[in-house]
Amino acid sequence: MANTKNYLTRITRGYTDFSYATIPTKFTRFMRRCLLWQAWRWLVLNLKILRIVAFGHS
Repeated sequence: MANTKNYLTRITRGYTDFSYATIPTKFTRFMRRCLLWQAWRWLVLNLKILRIVAFGHS
């Protein structure tokens, strides 16, 4: 009976604060809005895609 009680107390209840995603930090919000960072990540992503397309097909 004691094991059943411990099991029931460890169940995560829905619609509590624990169930939702974390709040982004100030740095994360800044990086999401920073156009210079977004341009850099866009360039890196496109270079990866170009490498796969150019060298992936032989």
